[in-house]
Amino acid sequence: MSPRKSLILTSSLVLSLISAGCGNQTSAPTKTVVKGGTAVIALAPQTSPNWFFPIRAVGFGSDVNMQVENLMYKPLLDITPTDGIDFAHSLVSSITVSHNDTVFTLHLSSRYRWSNNQPITAQDVLFAWNLIQTTSSSNPHLPWSHAGSGVGGIPELWKNVSAINPTTVQITLKSSVNPIWFEHNGLAQITPLPVAVWDKYPHNIIKELAYIKSVANSPGAEPYHVVDGPYQFASMEPNNNWTFIPNPHYGGHKSSLAKVIFQYETSPQAEFEGLKTGTITVGYLPASLWNSRTQLHNDTLTTAYLFGFNYLQPNLNPEAPGGLGKAFDSRYVREALQMGINQPGIISTFYHGYGVVEDSPIPSEPPTHFYDSQLKSPLYPYNPQAGKQLLEKHGWHMVNGVMTKGSTRLAFTLTYVSGSNTVSDIAQLLKSSWAKEGIAVTLQSQPFDQIIAQANQSDPSKWNMVWWGGGWTYEPDFYPTGGGLFKTGAGANFGGYHSSVMDQLITKTYEPGTPHQIQQRLDAYQKWAAQDLPVLWMPWTPSFNVHANTLHGSVKTFNPVSDLYSPNYWTLSPS
Repeated sequence: MSPRKSLILTSSLVLSLISAGCGNQTSAPTKTVVKGGTAVIALAPQTSPNWFFPIRAVGFGSDVNMQVENLMYKPLLDITPTDGIDFAHSLVSSITVSHNDTVFTLHLSSRYRWSNNQPITAQDVLFAWNLIQTTSSSNPHLPWSHAGSGVGGIPELWKNVSAINPTTVQITLKSSVNPIWFEHNGLAQITPLPVAVWDKYPHNIIKELAYIKSVANSPGAEPYHVVDGPYQFASMEPNNNWTFIPNPHYGGHKSSLAKVIFQYETSPQAEFEGLKTGTITVGYLPASLWNSRTQLHNDTLTTAYLFGFNYLQPNLNPEAPGGLGKAFDSRYVREALQMGINQPGIISTFYHGYGVVEDSPIPSEPPTHFYDSQLKSPLYPYNPQAGKQLLEKHGWHMVNGVMTKGSTRLAFTLTYVSGSNTVSDIAQLLKSSWAKEGIAVTLQSQPFDQIIAQANQSDPSKWNMVWWGGGWTYEPDFYPTGGGLFKTGAGANFGGYHSSVMDQLITKTYEPGTPHQIQQRLDAYQKWAAQDLPVLWMPWTPSFNVHANTLHGSVKTFNPVSDLYSPNYWTLSPS
């Protein structure tokens, strides 16, 4: 057995991400840094924290939820901007792996403690695992399901989790695995919880889960007072903001800021005004206001590609309205839909030339060795005429202006996230492009939280296609396989996609092997995803990030792999 002190997956990734994050930065004059101050982070319109518990339920895995969870609670493993593991800043100081890659022994660090000065123990890890294991099962009586089910072999691959002693946890798997995949996608999902304050029903897991769900959006509840992250909850104003203050007992780098506030925004224009007037410290430039960026005299603009992809989610379930689940389940229909998406036009028109055409779940930007460069030419480029001919070839024909086959009409509602002019305009472009193929689309906008809830497979009869406007970023699946996305029954497989080929290819990426074998398996998975279209690919675009010139450290410490801010490393200087 040998200790695994660090796992660096790529040597070039860190430089590419840093350069992407700093691409348009203009250096601000050096100013004296002072201790204290408040950083105000703008939330995208129609989004707000609505789940603070660090074990995420299906439908509550949004970026803002993950951000506030990570302020209060540390996961077992700290994922770096290079997609490696930083054991010096993790709850686990080292991992020992058995020679056959089936037994992982975790040694807990003594650096971090709970804010009530109690140690973080193996029992806290086991409590978190028991919740994950239960919510990842198919028990119909559960009050909520785990969003990471299917990622990291959870729960089917995990044979046993036990506490060897207060500082040692041993995990035994049913078969040998790719250790890098398992540590990144399995172990990194576990966030220990102080069992002494959370375990209200130690002999009734269903009651325990129901209790947790009841306080998941109430960070003022008593159990949330005990944390091990850099911040703790302070206060909230409904539909206005959430405030966090430093955890004075944090074992890592302590915050110099006095407060961190997540502020609701009513519109992109309101957020832009907040940047102009200085009431927002960290925000974003809406793409629709690109030409107004010169008005931000006291701010710095940067661009960054996150590690993820953007997509439309069709509903392939047979219960989908209008019989369209069966239609969408036919790959040639998805091919026709993909050929109606004008990715180059979206990039040039709405993102000012920033962005890349994508047709797989692993992005070409930021550059990593995970990406299969042979996919640079999309398999289904924009060509609505060819898409229409493909439908006609399979027996569809126009009836009253809509492609029809039997009793099924290619007419459906695309539900997209509200609050963004750019997203709304792109939705209009999709509608007009698909109309050229005889596909009739009704557009409907909804808040992000409602769309996530609607796309949950628990009731697939309510929707046909959704688009949350952003995309998928790789957390908690930091090793970018599709286990949590496209495997049959996976937690984030909202559309009910099923492919035995996809299941087999994803399973192969979990297996041990040489570096060449491991990359070949990942390439094969990407190629099939590009061919079979489990979702409809959209262009991958950067975020246009803005921070006040008085704030220091937000660009340097931003993690594009985990998509998390680290405000405990930020400092403010006088205006």
